[in-house]
Amino acid sequence: MSAQPVKAGVIGLGRSGWYLHLLVMKQLADRFQVVAVSDPVEERRNEAVQETGCTAYADPEQLINDDRIELVVVATPSHTHADLTVKALEAGKHVLVEKPMAVNVQEADRMIAAAKQNDRLLTVYQLRRLDPDYVRLKEIIDSGILGPLVLVKFARNSYNRRRDWQTLRKFGGGMLNNWGSHIVDQALQLIDGEVDRFFADMQHTVSAGDADDHVKIVMKGANGMVVDIEVSNCVAYPSPEYFVVGKYGTLTGSTRKFTYKYYDPTQVPEPVAEEGPAEGRAYGKPETLPWVEKEEEIKASEDVKVIFYRNLYDAIRKGEPLLVSPESVRRQIAFFDEVREQSGF
Repeated sequence: MSAQPVKAGVIGLGRSGWYLHLLVMKQLADRFQVVAVSDPVEERRNEAVQETGCTAYADPEQLINDDRIELVVVATPSHTHADLTVKALEAGKHVLVEKPMAVNVQEADRMIAAAKQNDRLLTVYQLRRLDPDYVRLKEIIDSGILGPLVLVKFARNSYNRRRDWQTLRKFGGGMLNNWGSHIVDQALQLIDGEVDRFFADMQHTVSAGDADDHVKIVMKGANGMVVDIEVSNCVAYPSPEYFVVGKYGTLTGSTRKFTYKYYDPTQVPEPVAEEGPAEGRAYGKPETLPWVEKEEEIKASEDVKVIFYRNLYDAIRKGEPLLVSPESVRRQIAFFDEVREQSGF
């Protein structure tokens, strides 16, 4: 590869900054070089220096002002995303910011404006658009075998009395920002347009802190699709992660396995309503439909983190389009504002 690796700096060395960013860029050493990191915890800074040989800063502004850096990865608590992103863009850096992009749409607009004004790239780590289970789900839906869709359900729930910073509103915590950023983003891609109307309920139940840990959203898209979303930490019997109801079939499953059944409507006559008394007082005549039943194991052909970062490299070095544009994520952040307003949380 003739082009030089992109020189990157990572702000925040927690779960995301370390596992989803720094180690991924180390894996892609022909495309990225981590030259600096910033974190308030000295032990984390020292670990990064040992792992990559980079410079370590306690103050993120020192990293932003490091002239070697082309790309800044912002992997800090949610309430800091906008300010750090804007500062990095104004310093002439490209920026990859963790989800949620921002805590409100005004912040998202400020970030997008800064990217345009400084002619820098801005993208958001919404890599679950690339997840093999979601990609395969879209393929099955788009194939039409389930027929016109009646309902799509997404659920990510468990019983988890969480107590880290993600449970605190002042840090932008909560299940809407944390898991909703993924699931609502997927739903908005599915409805392929604006939300026509929705119901939302947010509660604080079993976790520590004061942020939402149970979120229920039912939305209807402008294309008529109804999507039911549940992300919760207070469900002792978790629901299927996917449940799709179509006119000619149904799919249920998880991120690892799908089970679905369907039939070809051209192979059976349309039912005809009978106005007379029900024969034998029955509720209906039994019929045998030519069901096709399938099971699929979901396997990734490639790590989606690698796919995302390869695209980011190509966008910086070759001018390729970003997989995740900031404008496409702005729609999610604006919808979150509406969800919070309607739910009163």
